[in-house]
Amino acid sequence: GIESDKLAESTEKLSRRFGIPLNKIIKLNFNENLFLPKKTLTDMLKIVAEECDPRLYPQDEQNKLKESLSRYLNIPFETIVVGNASDELLDRIARLFLERGETAVTIDPTFPIFRYSAKRQGANYLTIPLLENLELDIKNILGSFSAKTSLLYLCSPNNPTGTQFNKSEILALIKEFPGIVVLDEAYAEYANYSLTSKVNEFDNLIILRTFSKAFGLAALRLGYAISNSKIARVLSEKSALPFPVSSFTLNMGKKLLDNYNIVIKSISELKIERDKLIDRLNKISGVKAFDSDANFVFFSVDKPHEIVYQNLLNKGLLIKKLGKILHMDNCFRATVGLPWMNDHLIENLRKYLGD
Repeated sequence: GIESDKLAESTEKLSRRFGIPLNKIIKLNFNENLFLPKKTLTDMLKIVAEECDPRLYPQDEQNKLKESLSRYLNIPFETIVVGNASDELLDRIARLFLERGETAVTIDPTFPIFRYSAKRQGANYLTIPLLENLELDIKNILGSFSAKTSLLYLCSPNNPTGTQFNKSEILALIKEFPGIVVLDEAYAEYANYSLTSKVNEFDNLIILRTFSKAFGLAALRLGYAISNSKIARVLSEKSALPFPVSSFTLNMGKKLLDNYNIVIKSISELKIERDKLIDRLNKISGVKAFDSDANFVFFSVDKPHEIVYQNLLNKGLLIKKLGKILHMDNCFRATVGLPWMNDHLIENLRKYLGD
């Protein structure tokens, strides 16, 4: 869960504890984008810093970013709401559309932040487990809908399983759900489709997107929501702080959209490595890795996960320890790293799990 993530060892602490140089620690636990070269981004940051006047409050930077997003996704300007990462937007949505005593529905396993937003509202929280093949249990999700269910949260591609759910099933759920459906597309750039073009067909759909994954801006906290213009207006007016996002961050987001070719290049490179990684994991005895439509891979092992995790940690490898997920006992999630990082992960897993 998110609490344990907060307590997750920082790379500095690990470096001190195991005497491993900082640049040798391989951080594959937060689904960060390791394929956009750091230098490319820092060069852009310098240009953006020159263009910003830190003495002034944000002015029309947000509208300029929305114009770029509107072109990037080919959607109307007024359907976009910019926020301080998807986490803040999720919180905003829960405060607007979820009352004490109402019910929020989601799947299990999924991204944990939604649970905290729902609980803060004093709402009930209902989870429907995924099927064994990691797909949606449509029958049970539909069966959970009632007059009290106000919010349905679906993350697709789903974190931590990596699956992008069937498009027609998601559309069917949006049609049937009596409240607001939040579709978290944080990993859409790595996936097969997006539903952003559908927001005007529904009066109950909000799609969340982020700059933290494919755009490599996790440190700057920039996300956006897309919905029909009526919901977008409510989301903008009712809840936002006057300046939820800094001018610097807004300009950096726009700069990356203006240079989208470098983002596309990093996405194609990642997909190649992702498929190789899944293939290599599945060749290790006792490992089952699942197909992924995201920038990480979900897998289970047949040895106690705590021991495997500690062994990797000793070698400076940091992956996300999940433990029991559905019918599987020893599960992990690993960010797709650069080739040398994945080599290191595979090599060490082979060592502990046997060929």
